[in-house]
Amino acid sequence: MESNMIDEVISGVCDPSARKPHRAALILARGGSKGIPLKNIKNLAGVPLIAWVLRAALDSEVFESVWVSTDHDEIERVARVWGAKVHRRSPEVSKDSSSSLETIQEFIRVRPEVDIICHIQATSPCLHPHHIREALQMITEQGCDYVFSVVRRHQFRWEEVDKKDDKNPTSPNLDVARRPRRQDWPGELYENGSFYFSTRKAWENGLKQLKKMAYYEMLPEYSVDIDVDIDWPVAEQRVLRFGYFGREEKAAVRLFLCKVSGCLTNGQIFTSVSGEDHVAINARDVAGIQMLQRDNIEVILMTSVNELLSRALLEKVAQLAGCGLRFGEQLDGLEVQWLMKEKKLRWDEVAFMGSESEDREILSQVGLNGVPSDAPVADLIAAKYMCQRPAGNGAVREFAEYILMLKKKSLMPVHQENIDRANF
Repeated sequence: MESNMIDEVISGVCDPSARKPHRAALILARGGSKGIPLKNIKNLAGVPLIAWVLRAALDSEVFESVWVSTDHDEIERVARVWGAKVHRRSPEVSKDSSSSLETIQEFIRVRPEVDIICHIQATSPCLHPHHIREALQMITEQGCDYVFSVVRRHQFRWEEVDKKDDKNPTSPNLDVARRPRRQDWPGELYENGSFYFSTRKAWENGLKQLKKMAYYEMLPEYSVDIDVDIDWPVAEQRVLRFGYFGREEKAAVRLFLCKVSGCLTNGQIFTSVSGEDHVAINARDVAGIQMLQRDNIEVILMTSVNELLSRALLEKVAQLAGCGLRFGEQLDGLEVQWLMKEKKLRWDEVAFMGSESEDREILSQVGLNGVPSDAPVADLIAAKYMCQRPAGNGAVREFAEYILMLKKKSLMPVHQENIDRANF
């Protein structure tokens, strides 16, 4: 009965009384990566790798549910923080030898409500919502039961020969006497592994009885595969340029609020023999604050009345950083709201860097938030940017560079979901 309903849906003749098909995104994220331990949640450009595709899936607004299938507690925590539901896979499909198909089939056995599944690969962080929406239309409007993503490559292939044999290698797509120019050759299509859409019935049948298949072509700039691009810094540069950053970062930041202890300093206080307190500030962090101010972004250091540093020392820190200082009773959202009203700003025009659990309220409301790599609050929130550097050691500079990069993107006359080689 259910499979008949799906067939009716994809053929466009669904019974009006039938329920709407349940479309689910499924990201497989096993904890036993051999190449890079816990690769799926390793930070890529300040965001857990898996969060890049979760953000695209959730913002596509075509799924009734977005799932992560995992066997690892930390991956589960990160997935839930970023808005996904979690399917705890069984040990039988968590082995090195387990296939994606087996894992997907286990998922649909326990989720009878799911009709259409989009298997999204966590290691493809340049996926955008429009890719998902356009590919889904090939299932729901064109009657396909299997759609996969591809990329066009201009590479000549050569068949391998045994070195013991006295044979010349041959190429299935090149005549060496007539080597074409790139512009004269359309290239060939290769799977890029970004996603695989299919109906429930097709997955249940092991993809053996597919009636209508189709490919969805993605531009090369979107085809970043961390399984292949093992040079993490190179992958980060690609993602910073062509990745999908979500909807929240459309407005340019006009005010940056930064906690002193736990962000600008590492929380350590040094006491001299004469009884004077001292703190260390990283010169890179001061330079980062100055970069923001040169770009017309106001910077205010924030601290509460419970701060262990003396007021005189805090004022000296603000003077050294060349920015304002604000003392708060509780440092909660209400105090920041009064500050925004004073400066005639919206939440999405404010960036905040915090580190402790007491900062959660503000971190959850501002348009852009960041935390140092060693911040206790990092386990409690879905930070838009997780610094690779710890507090007092360049984290503020790193977040400042990220703010400026997003500001550059926001000023472009191109929709963020359609950044490509012609529009960057």
